[in-house]
Amino acid sequence: MESTFPAMLNIHYATIETCSAATDTVVVIDVWRSFTTAAFAFDADASDIMAVASAEEALALRERFSGALLMGMGELGGPPAEGFDFANSPAALMACDLHDQRLIQCTPNGTRGIVRSARAETLLASSFVCARATAGHIRHQAPAEVTFVSTEYTGEDQACAEYIAALLCNKTPETATMLGQIREPALEAFRNSVSRGTWTQAQGAALEADLECCLSLDRFDSAMLVQRQDGLLVMKAMY
Repeated sequence: MESTFPAMLNIHYATIETCSAATDTVVVIDVWRSFTTAAFAFDADASDIMAVASAEEALALRERFSGALLMGMGELGGPPAEGFDFANSPAALMACDLHDQRLIQCTPNGTRGIVRSARAETLLASSFVCARATAGHIRHQAPAEVTFVSTEYTGEDQACAEYIAALLCNKTPETATMLGQIREPALEAFRNSVSRGTWTQAQGAALEADLECCLSLDRFDSAMLVQRQDGLLVMKAMY
């Protein structure tokens, strides 16, 4: 039987510094690029993703779970960090087959937000690519309160949070303007960095490909639920 969504849903917003106080349902958002990358990994048929806050924890956890692949650390637009199998790049996963593969994810912001949201009763990771699916999962669970955690400060996480909140309130956001306000400044910054020699042409192209992945609104129809299992934070796709 479908849950009845509460008429008065209390919506809150938090940051990576304040999310430890959030209870009930907590949605940790990292559009660029952590939870876009995670969504692309699930689309490549990964079985689950264990989230950790540091590279040291990720490397130690792989010793415990042999065969798990590490994802999330590396140079912007470049190769993975030493010991990692994948950098934090959704575009790099598009051609991958991760059938039944377990991943361990560590990123500078997103997974730290997951770890710090320790009081959440229901914990979700999200980004633009699975925003509508996230709203659908929340609606089915019918919580009294939802807290959206923006893990970065460049605006796209807050925009994603407000988009999901609008869907929960049965509003229809104007998405083209929203995405354009994110895309254009980012592209300009990438191209300026290439022209100054800060990044190579290959790095710039890789980041532009990642950006298009990150702004693929509602590309996937699964929410990403994080559950606590034997002291671990395990993310799974929920269809």
